[in-house]
Amino acid sequence: MVVRPFLLYEAECCPIKRLHIQRMKVAEMRMIRWIYGHTRLDKIRNEVIRSKIGVASIEDKIREARLRWFRHIRRRPKNAEGCASEKM
Repeated sequence: MVVRPFLLYEAECCPIKRLHIQRMKVAEMRMIRWIYGHTRLDKIRNEVIRSKIGVASIEDKIREARLRWFRHIRRRPKNAEGCASEKM
């Protein structure tokens, strides 16, 4: 999945709305269907396609990325306020 990092790039640390998440889910599912040769007219549910190919939803990946970022911030020392270049 080459497209997923592009879709997730800004979602890690910037606030996103439910509308944006929904649009990303639609875009990702369109690409997955296109890659595997299925159309909406085939009437195959998204969950079935995802389970067949073993791909997690983009919403889950956004949550993972945000939690990874949060854990990174939590490990930071308490006295680390800002960049190292600001202290000079």
